[in-house]
Amino acid sequence: MKSRTAPAPSNRTRRRLAWLPGVFVLLSVALPAQAWGPLGHRLVARMAEEDLSPAARAEAARLLQGEAEPSLAGIATWADNLRGSDPGLGKRSAPWHYVNIGEAGCRYERQAHCPDGGCVNEALEVQTRILADRGRSDAERLQALKFVVHLVGDAHQPLHAGHRHDRGGNDYQINYRGKGTNLHSLWDSGMLRTRKLDEDAWIERLRALPAPDVESIGRPPREGFPVAWVEQSCRASLAPGVYPKGHVIDDSYVEAHLPVQEAQLRLGAARLAEVLDAALGGPR
Repeated sequence: MKSRTAPAPSNRTRRRLAWLPGVFVLLSVALPAQAWGPLGHRLVARMAEEDLSPAARAEAARLLQGEAEPSLAGIATWADNLRGSDPGLGKRSAPWHYVNIGEAGCRYERQAHCPDGGCVNEALEVQTRILADRGRSDAERLQALKFVVHLVGDAHQPLHAGHRHDRGGNDYQINYRGKGTNLHSLWDSGMLRTRKLDEDAWIERLRALPAPDVESIGRPPREGFPVAWVEQSCRASLAPGVYPKGHVIDDSYVEAHLPVQEAQLRLGAARLAEVLDAALGGPR
């Protein structure tokens, strides 16, 4: 029996096939991780703003004049939106959202992990100094404020300080409630969404947690202050059970690990208030 030659594809089919490589490229490109998602970043910012000293709150309000939502929550996701609003700055600042220290046992070494200063803890320290510098223009300090508010949140999402080999869990695929996702996404916002709470309800829930130990917060802006924060976040990301065996999880995973997320949000808010009090609360 003779084999039949497949008919040549039509022009319409050729056009459809021509799109496929571009589609697969788009699907394979990893977008920047958004620590906590918009909800988590706003929660950290709202709680921090409530805890600011009067002087720091007044200075923040002055810098925020003219913003569409002139509050810390209103600027909390600005740094995640730069790819669309300011592609140049978005590209330069993309590495500032994380640091990969999981393979090093969560011990940060600048030369090994961030030699050019392009990681979350180094960027946070630089932006905090800009924010605190009254010799800078208001525009420079406002931009620094936007980065500081966001990067403190990033530093407290455990997987933003995790492994390099799986890009902080982005390449670790899991299945939850019959749907595929990745571990990073679950920790960014997936677990928070399971509670179906609005911001006010979340604030009430988080405020009911024990206040963070003042000694664990640290006193910025001493040199190197964020390093202990990302090392602690890294240790949380490598705690037993965070990486599920078998890649299939159920609600028991959320019940076990959501308290860690909540504690990190609470701690991030307390530390953000400390950073802003130190940077904004001094004499004018």
